[in-house]
Amino acid sequence: MRRHRFDPGSLLAGLLFLAVAGVYLAGGFGDHAVVPAEILVPAVFIGLGVVGLVRVLTRSRRREP
Repeated sequence: MRRHRFDPGSLLAGLLFLAVAGVYLAGGFGDHAVVPAEILVPAVFIGLGVVGLVRVLTRSRRREP
């Protein structure tokens, strides 16, 4: 199998989705939701925006000589 470059954007996106899943899992054990959807949905979009920014910055840095 061929090796590929390390992609920090994919790693951050995966960690973000794991955190969101963990929040929902923890909320399922109690009587009320840990984080309401009105807060969680924008937080996910902000997190994906940060991941996109990291990807752009790391790709532009790789292309410089």
